[in-house]
Amino acid sequence: MGAESDQRFGEFVAVRRHGHVAELVLDRPKAMNAVSTEMARSIGAACAALGADREVRVTVLTSTHARAFCVGADLKERNSLSDAELVRQRPTARAAYTGVLELPMPTVAAVHGFALGGGFELALSCDLIVADPTAVVGLPEVSVGVIPGGGGTQLLPRRVGAARAAELIFTARRLEASEAHELGLVDQLAAEGADRDEALALASRIAANSPVGLRAAKRALRLGHGLDLRAGLEVEDAAWRSVAFSGDRTEGVAAFNEKRKPQWPGE
Repeated sequence: MGAESDQRFGEFVAVRRHGHVAELVLDRPKAMNAVSTEMARSIGAACAALGADREVRVTVLTSTHARAFCVGADLKERNSLSDAELVRQRPTARAAYTGVLELPMPTVAAVHGFALGGGFELALSCDLIVADPTAVVGLPEVSVGVIPGGGGTQLLPRRVGAARAAELIFTARRLEASEAHELGLVDQLAAEGADRDEALALASRIAANSPVGLRAAKRALRLGHGLDLRAGLEVEDAAWRSVAFSGDRTEGVAAFNEKRKPQWPGE
């Protein structure tokens, strides 16, 4: 894989490679990256390709619009759909959010400007969120008569607890970056305009580690969440067994003993 290359998925999504880091780019600037049916389909397709690529150790979710990460669902398109069309569109919309959520490698979102509704849910679907001071996040769906339907009711309480998530969802309020960071809705604050660079730098540090170990650790974290401790430890043990005799473990131990950087085989 080259140092940097682009692959398009439809008109509105691109994947850019930086060595073992993949950048999943939301690229619909004329609509502030609002997620239309076509864009949702492209996000799902890009995630399917990334999930199957063993060379990718970390994925960073970014966007091209200067004032918005993603403003959520395309409400203009949504309002033009009949009830039957909306029902038929739902699986495509869901597949975009679950596509990001189920990526097997660690994921980092780089957020600036508006990240509202489905836009914030795409960020919440990532393992870590880096934001710059312009970020404004929130799940305002109840203010327009719906609910967060891209994972928000499940992902937000896993970050901030049930009561805090209820307050944020029920009031539909928007949070600026400083409060979002204070409450744990975002994990790291970057300088203005530096969210992408900081997210890529974080991804590079993560990608220096074993790809087999990273995927197994993510699997254990995700599957074990919400289980009782004994069940969670069984999930962890299964993940440990999946890596204990891997080539990455052999190389990691050898590199440690030989005081050199490991050359991960990724298997």
